[in-house]
Amino acid sequence: METRKVQRLGPSTLAMTLPAEWTKEHYVEKGDEVSIRMGGKGTLTVLPESASTGESEAVIHADNLDAGSVERAIVAQYVLGRRVIHVQMESDALDSEHINAVYQAETQLMGLGVIEETPERIAIRCSADPEDFTLDNLLERLENTGSTMRGEAVKALAHGNRDLAERALNRERQANKIFVLLLRLIFTAYQNPNLCRAVGLDSSFPLIGYRSVAKNLELTADNAEDIAEIVASADELPDVDSSTIRRIREFTDQIDELTAMAVRSVVERDYDLTIRCRHLFGEISDREQEILNDLEEMPNEELLQIREVLVSLQHTAEYAMRNAEIAANLALNEESEHVDIT
Repeated sequence: METRKVQRLGPSTLAMTLPAEWTKEHYVEKGDEVSIRMGGKGTLTVLPESASTGESEAVIHADNLDAGSVERAIVAQYVLGRRVIHVQMESDALDSEHINAVYQAETQLMGLGVIEETPERIAIRCSADPEDFTLDNLLERLENTGSTMRGEAVKALAHGNRDLAERALNRERQANKIFVLLLRLIFTAYQNPNLCRAVGLDSSFPLIGYRSVAKNLELTADNAEDIAEIVASADELPDVDSSTIRRIREFTDQIDELTAMAVRSVVERDYDLTIRCRHLFGEISDREQEILNDLEEMPNEELLQIREVLVSLQHTAEYAMRNAEIAANLALNEESEHVDIT
């Protein structure tokens, strides 16, 4: 850490010099304006004028990249907050695989669209503005999407309904779009603290926690996808008695309550809610094994399918508890009836 001496310039004015290396890197010269943001815990952030433009661009050189690598590079630049992304070849036209990779990436990312196309170059622009969303709202949307997928998947299992399972599988793309948009907003708010308020935060402190919560919610959507895939792809659906199906659905309802409560505890910074999450998790932590132990005899393949369903549900509960633990950390960083901070 570098230290600077504060100097007095007048009766009520204190000043500090800016590091020369920083001013060169951000092209800050005498007479330029910089933004100053006062944060919590006594922090003061200085931002160059360029940090507020939000119009950064990236060029992806596709000459030595296969289609999959081009697609992944586009997703990465989107997450990193680039407004315009160019995909180009230096000495030849883009081949059909590269072009398809661009359009495949476009379908995965919210607010992305092609704005220019020539044989050698495609330009895509993101129209999603950080001020159009809040991180809390997107977390709730992602949790709701995963919960809907889970409900449809378990209902498909109960009724042997492959069409319902396919409906759950089709929602996975929307869940992934929300997750990647969350990453974009988290990265841009980290790079430019001025955007924290735009995405609903008072400071950048919670961002690392929000990144973990978003990933846990994306994984719970994957768990729901796994259950739906069992129903959609099985040659023979397991013949499960109505009592077991009822217990699986009750288990699912409790997990839905837990996942929603955990996200609410993050959004509201409510330590009491995290305690309720911990109690509910304690009530259902052995439910997976209890249901398995009580299963009637059935072929090994069907038993394995039911076990995979229960394991996916149990993992979802565990991810919810991870979110509740993050919420507890965020809540306990603020003064409340439970804690004083000096």
